[in-house]
Amino acid sequence: MEARRFPCSRQRQVLFLFLFGGVSLAGSGFGRYSVTEETERGSFVVNIAKDLELGDKELLARGARVVSDDNKQHLLLDSQTGDLLTNEKLDREKLCGSREPCMLYFQILMDNPFQIYRIELRVRDINDHSPVFRDKETVLKILENTAEGTSFQLERAQDSDGGLNGIQNYTINLNSFFHIKISGSDEGIIYPELVLDRALDREKQQEFSLTLTALDGGLPPRSGATNIHIVILDVNDNAPQFSQAIYETQAPENSPVGSFIAQVSAGDADSGINADISYSFFDASEDILTTFHINPFSGEIILRLLLDYELVKSYKINIQAIDGGGLSSKCSVWVEVLDTNDNAPELIISSLSNHVVENSPETALAVFRIKDRDSGENGKTVCFIPDHLPFLLKPSVENFYILMTEGALDRESQAEYNITITVTDMGTPRLKTEHNITVLVSDVNDNAPAFTQTSYTLWVRENNSPALHIGSVSATDTDAGANAQVTYSLLPPPDPLLPLASLVSINPDNGHLFALTSLDHEALRAFEFRVGATDRGSPALSSQALVRVLVADANDNAPFVLYPLQNASAPCTELVPRAAEPGYLVTKVVAVDGDAGQNAWLSYQLLKATEPGLFGVWAHNGEVRTARLLSERDAPKQRLVVLVKDNGEPPLSASVTLHVLLVDGFSQPYLPPPEAEAAAAAPADPLTVYLVVALASVSSLFLFSVLVFVAVRLCRRGGAGSAGRCPVPEGHFPGHLVDVSGTGTLSQSYQYEVCLMGGTGTNEFKFLKPILPTVQAQDPGRNSDENPTFRNSVGFNIQ
Repeated sequence: MEARRFPCSRQRQVLFLFLFGGVSLAGSGFGRYSVTEETERGSFVVNIAKDLELGDKELLARGARVVSDDNKQHLLLDSQTGDLLTNEKLDREKLCGSREPCMLYFQILMDNPFQIYRIELRVRDINDHSPVFRDKETVLKILENTAEGTSFQLERAQDSDGGLNGIQNYTINLNSFFHIKISGSDEGIIYPELVLDRALDREKQQEFSLTLTALDGGLPPRSGATNIHIVILDVNDNAPQFSQAIYETQAPENSPVGSFIAQVSAGDADSGINADISYSFFDASEDILTTFHINPFSGEIILRLLLDYELVKSYKINIQAIDGGGLSSKCSVWVEVLDTNDNAPELIISSLSNHVVENSPETALAVFRIKDRDSGENGKTVCFIPDHLPFLLKPSVENFYILMTEGALDRESQAEYNITITVTDMGTPRLKTEHNITVLVSDVNDNAPAFTQTSYTLWVRENNSPALHIGSVSATDTDAGANAQVTYSLLPPPDPLLPLASLVSINPDNGHLFALTSLDHEALRAFEFRVGATDRGSPALSSQALVRVLVADANDNAPFVLYPLQNASAPCTELVPRAAEPGYLVTKVVAVDGDAGQNAWLSYQLLKATEPGLFGVWAHNGEVRTARLLSERDAPKQRLVVLVKDNGEPPLSASVTLHVLLVDGFSQPYLPPPEAEAAAAAPADPLTVYLVVALASVSSLFLFSVLVFVAVRLCRRGGAGSAGRCPVPEGHFPGHLVDVSGTGTLSQSYQYEVCLMGGTGTNEFKFLKPILPTVQAQDPGRNSDENPTFRNSVGFNIQ
């Protein structure tokens, strides 16, 4: 049954008035059943499933349970079969006392949807108690002049049973003077009265002994008896007379023991001993005898036991006054017990769930009942929870409430809530009850792992050892348990040519990254890839991060000399005219370094020279220049060793050997190569000398002709083509351009054009002097290093 919404204030206060007796709310189920008292535990009462027309196992699925008004488990519900069974032997007399019918009230609670089915269980009485008189013998004094037909009320017997099993009749043994008359009261209780049938004569018989028997209506009936001792008295003309037939008084339930309740008073017109009056309780129950005490002389009624409004709301006390002559009269004292706010509200949990799944809609967490045994304003209650919590209270039927979530909860914001339900009555002073409920929010996988950075940059030095730890990535998940356990993986790279699986690996548990192979800065300077972080929830959530690996350079490459070439079978020879000025550019050593950064910064120095001080090498660009004027004393053949060194740690170097010929002009034939020097140094015969001189003359003439031819061709091409081009000979080998950029190891940009002389049979390459890339005439004495861009034609032999 859907709970009705109860209007409440901003503090979510819910006001409910508890009236004893209950109010039946529309829409709730209602059933009346009965069971006989003293039946064994487990006795069948009713099949709730059939009575409610529920399907098999529906009670179990909906979590059905039994809640009683007195918080005692008198009944047991078997959710499997739907049978409602007794949980103990039910004693009607203990449960209800003399109240008839004896009704017990229960509720059956069911969830999904929440529903309350109310039960009234009547405990049927069996005749298991016999009538009992409080006194085994009662003394009754009767005046001898009492008229016939006068009746004397006797104390009734007590029977714990009720209904037909209660007392139904009284009898007395046969005699000729008295008989029993039955009279009733407003409460439906019968009393025995002794009626005088014949006139008494004290002188003939002074006393009688009669047996009064009480019979109940059971089958078979039970009985109890008491002895009535009748004493015949002399004439006492006046019986005591009370000032009031009925006294009414009030006593708060919190009155202390010994408190004054009321005082009765009776007078007697007689004198002497016949006027002496004593007061006593008449036909008093055990409850009255234990709760009150009457002073036999003053008639004051004193409280002997604390009153409890919730147990007994009023008392009727019968008082009799007896004078010294044995005459008596009776009155009644009505004591109304006033309720005080002495009972704090009770909060009884019927159903409780301490866990709620996050992101769930409105969810019922607890079903509870509020009970206050006080009445009036003392029984009105206010129920509320703290306002800042995302929960609310919904009243259901009668005095039941449902604690619910206001909406979806987020475990990551708050995983645990402590809810204090406060119930306060409206009495004075106010009494309150607090009940604490701890609610744990269960996690669902609603948060993907988050990396600490969107991208990571890792550095690793080249030539690293395999399996080197190069860095880590880290992701966190705000969920809990398996939903927060993160697994790392490498994602396929966008570049399918990148062999990522052979370069790096990742530890799936902690995100550590390892280089699988030795990396080479010159082959792979940087690469990127993505890593994924996936949790273990269902479904699993994941996120990505970019990782960029930069391979730091190590000085593992020595400088490499591009010019002059060192792999030729014949050494390279440079020609220098003897008329060259100091600073004349002889040649330029060109080298590169495969490393980067300062590992590729090259410096040049002259390591060895035939004549130290004749030549110098510029440290930053490798230009070899004359350091002074040449003289005739300088050897025509000069051998220079240039060292090229990088700036790494430790530095690596390479050397190159230069052969320089000092000539008077470019028409002078080449001197013998260095390997022929030893043979030339040996003495030769005159014929050999003549042959050599003749051959040299012819060769010089031929060489001169070739040079003139080449010069003419160069001049023609220079006018038609670009100034930076080298004339292409008509042979089979085209010119080849070597370009060295100044952005690497050189401070400037240089171009070298190598031209193969196709018209010679010596397979020579011709190296021309620097040609400036401008059309203006240049001063011959001007140093060629004034222009940073130049072109050299280099000649070398190919075998």
